[in-house]
Amino acid sequence: MILKVFFAIINLMEKEDNLMEKIVSLCKRRGFIFQSSEIYGGAAAAYDYGPLGVELKNNLKRLWWEEMVKTRENVVGLDAAIFMHPRVWQASGHLAEFTDLLQECKKCHHRFREKDLPDSKCPMCGGELTKPRAFNLMFETYLGPVKDEASRIFLRPETAQGIYVDYKSVQNAMRLKPPFGIAQIGKAFRNEITPGNFTFRTVEFEQMEMQFFIDPKEDKKWFNYWRKERLKWYLENLGLKKENIRFYKHKRKELAHYAKEAVDIEYKMPFGWQEIEGIHNRTDFDLKAHEKLSGKDLKYYNKEAEKKFIPYIIETSGGVDRAALAIFLDAYTEEEVRGKKRVVMKFKPQLAPFKVAVLPLLSNRKKLTEKAREIYEDLKNCYHSWYDEAGSIGRRYRRQDEVGTPYAITIDFDTLKDDTVTVRDRDTMVQERVKIGELRDYLFKKLM
Repeated sequence: MILKVFFAIINLMEKEDNLMEKIVSLCKRRGFIFQSSEIYGGAAAAYDYGPLGVELKNNLKRLWWEEMVKTRENVVGLDAAIFMHPRVWQASGHLAEFTDLLQECKKCHHRFREKDLPDSKCPMCGGELTKPRAFNLMFETYLGPVKDEASRIFLRPETAQGIYVDYKSVQNAMRLKPPFGIAQIGKAFRNEITPGNFTFRTVEFEQMEMQFFIDPKEDKKWFNYWRKERLKWYLENLGLKKENIRFYKHKRKELAHYAKEAVDIEYKMPFGWQEIEGIHNRTDFDLKAHEKLSGKDLKYYNKEAEKKFIPYIIETSGGVDRAALAIFLDAYTEEEVRGKKRVVMKFKPQLAPFKVAVLPLLSNRKKLTEKAREIYEDLKNCYHSWYDEAGSIGRRYRRQDEVGTPYAITIDFDTLKDDTVTVRDRDTMVQERVKIGELRDYLFKKLM
């Protein structure tokens, strides 16, 4: 019995590792994600989003922006600069607190985070490890022609601080009253000791963050509100499977130095449950710190109550790249169709890079290709469409399945007679004849 359980676990691990390999292969083959600088051997933990990947990523960010900003009258947007005054990171605690403990193997010189090591031996070669030493995760550079301490600045390790230092300007300009939020999507950079697992942990990544400024007396209410709202977004807006999503509540000893309470939304990756978004009660830590170091008054004045207070902040911080990876893993499906394997990416239509593929039945029949081009030119103004005439129709269907295109439209000889086309559903493979003049409305109902 014990052996059966052991081998079942091994088989499950191999299957999950295999899934990750399949995702990486598909992403490269179909133009979703490439290794950065691959022709030079690749840049460690850096990836380029290809033609299809950038479309999916933009769709993901658009859905987040619509949910967090467009549909809410008390949340506004911001695009803060990546380079900030170095004292920002002194106030935030990043210069003192944003560290990992690093150990290096004396034999093979591989470096590891202390918390990733099960014992004092190197997992690569069994060699002896150095004593742990603090390693700051921020990238530093210099602004101006002289490299000295006065010109030293940092690449931001998070987007949140840009919101905090602009909070008063945004609040005054937009005449906002708590509770209100400021949202931002932007790049962040961390000099990770052990990056890996494809796009899950990289040195350059994108965040979707919203900082919600509230009366301190209402922190529990708003923390619970955003906790529920963010989970609902992953399940309903992104369509991730419920069994692959869960909450993880931070224990007191795990809380960051700024947090009163925190939960992670975790996704069941092939390498275990991992955080894809955090919801944090940051209290007034950040605004107090910036007020003290800058000397600027960052309090909010409530005229009705005739009182001043520094708002508490409820933060929702999600990773664009991590969410995208979860979408890839969730969508990947293998099916057997007439004795052959079919790979299909079952993206929610709003996330799919292309919504419609237009395919002439045969590429060597001028009337078919001309009609197909005519339909493609009409549809591309409404839906991001793909025209493909290379190879057999069956092979083209499989290509569209692999990139997750929800609907494929085939122009055949009957089209030339009665102005109807075949519309094929990606998930069910069911085909339906539709009048060309009704295509736009038909697709609108299906895709929205």
